Amino acid sequence: MSESMKARVCVIRVWGDNPKLSTALKLVRHGLAIKVSPEEVPRGAVILDPTSRTVLAPVDRGSVLKSGLVVIDSSWNRGVDDITAVVRRLGGCRRRILPLLRAGNPVNYAVFTKLSSAEAIAAALYIIGLKKQALEVLSKFKWGKTFLNLNKEMLEEYSNTFTREEVLRIQEKYLRKYGLT
Repeated sequence: MSESMKARVCVIRVWGDNPKLSTALKLVRHGLAIKVSPEEVPRGAVILDPTSRTVLAPVDRGSVLKSGLVVIDSSWNRGVDDITAVVRRLGGCRRRILPLLRAGNPVNYAVFTKLSSAEAIAAALYIIGLKKQALEVLSKFKWGKTFLNLNKEMLEEYSNTFTREEVLRIQEKYLRKYGLT
């Protein structure tokens, strides 16, 4: 696996708080992602979708490298309705949910599964083996190292698997460890 490869990261901005505070748009401003409309998402792209029943795993690496990784940038205060509405418009995408992780951003610090868009992108890249690109994403935020430190053990274990079943077994171990089952 070559670490010199980079995934195309796409951001669909549907609604959110102040655009200047959007972590996804900050990545766009730094040239680490591109802003797209739902119609511009490549067929076969992997879309990070918290309503999906299919967990992201290293086996998704080929799809991400070929067609891209997509995040829908929306405010947590609006819930998943925005995401669901956009996902319905995206035909031919592979919907994936991230395994258990904790937020490192100051707004949702240490809250399980309530990641910022940038944290979700970085986590997905890390899990599929694009660690250098994940670290580049996190480097744009003061709390980037905090996110990595909070999740290092889990991210390493998830990234050292291949199948979804293995990722789910590791997630189950952490759910028990943190009393979330």
